[in-house]
Amino acid sequence: MKIHKFLNLICLSGLLILASCSDDDDGPITNQIEAPATYVFERNGESTVSFGGQTTRIAMAEEIISALKNNTLTEATIDAMFAHVEGANDFSDATLNDSDKSVRSKTAASRDYFSANVTDATAIKQEFDGWIKSQVDEVFPNWGMAASAGTAGFIEEGGADPAIRYVNAKGLELNQAFGKSLIGALMADQALNNYLGIAVLDEADNVENNNNEVVAEGKNYTTMEHKWDEAYGYLYGASDNVATPNATIGADDSFLNKYIGRVEGDDDFAGIAADIYNAFKLGRAAIVAKEYTIRDQQAGIIREKISQVIGVRAVYYLQQGKTALEASAVDYAVAFHDLSEGFGFIYSLQFTRNPDTNTPYFTRAEVQALIEQLIGGTNGLWDVTPETLQTISEAIAAKFDFSVEQAGS
Repeated sequence: MKIHKFLNLICLSGLLILASCSDDDDGPITNQIEAPATYVFERNGESTVSFGGQTTRIAMAEEIISALKNNTLTEATIDAMFAHVEGANDFSDATLNDSDKSVRSKTAASRDYFSANVTDATAIKQEFDGWIKSQVDEVFPNWGMAASAGTAGFIEEGGADPAIRYVNAKGLELNQAFGKSLIGALMADQALNNYLGIAVLDEADNVENNNNEVVAEGKNYTTMEHKWDEAYGYLYGASDNVATPNATIGADDSFLNKYIGRVEGDDDFAGIAADIYNAFKLGRAAIVAKEYTIRDQQAGIIREKISQVIGVRAVYYLQQGKTALEASAVDYAVAFHDLSEGFGFIYSLQFTRNPDTNTPYFTRAEVQALIEQLIGGTNGLWDVTPETLQTISEAIAAKFDFSVEQAGS
């Protein structure tokens, strides 16, 4: 870090602000912020970090994707879990039942992408509703029937310890499509396009209140601090230690956390977990220090890196499916499982955000075109070819700063 001739050190809430002055006493002052070692922020000796709503929705989403594999449940039961109403007995955890939160209400619901785009927001929610209905109406009745092209049912993997996959008539595992699509439509959309957005962070008198450390009513945090923390919660809300979540990254939930961990485990992308975590810490420190340019720079890093995670995993699963289809003895259970996960990550691309353009790396129309290539044939995944999977993979990688080879390994 370059430090100019005159240096003032100010300790504030566990973070170090370096106020470096120019040689000219009348020149500008530039504050450089050193983030704290952990995501710990306090006021008057008490934590200012809070994201209970995000932890709740992650837990709800976990139960929903489990419910999609329980063929004794009805559509109404799973619908009620998705669109939970406070006090309804929808979940195994009483605290979730008591909550006024729901997964459906925050699906495709970001301020930046959907406040003025009700048509797409409604259509996306209806697609999730449709996957629940199709699982119950098409897959559950055929739970004990072998799947084939045009017929829903089960496919058993080969090998000594085979898994059983349950697919619709097009070979799609709807529970996988639902879960991986939720990574984009809920977790990424809310974090990248809602809580890290200026429209939310700087709404109303948030800046003035943050500048004057005016806390929200009955709370120990300013509204701006809380909004940033809520974005953080969609990644780390289920972590064993939310202050140092990278110690268990990839093992704490089935959503963004899991796949940040998977991408981190690829040598081609090692360091991405630290990049995301460090940007969250520094951005939060910048809010405490009232340095909003630095805050927004860190939001841009988070958007780029999380979007990259989604892009990498889309290509990864397409390439794994391609390899399975190219085998001399095709294991359709393996291939369709990978491609169903790939479907969800492709779907999630419409919720990514390019920090240079403040738009998704792929528009909804572009995502729909990719999905049509993947599953639009008469028999869906039963018809898709390795050549088509390669074409889709190349189209995705071209929008990001990685190759098909890097992501697919």
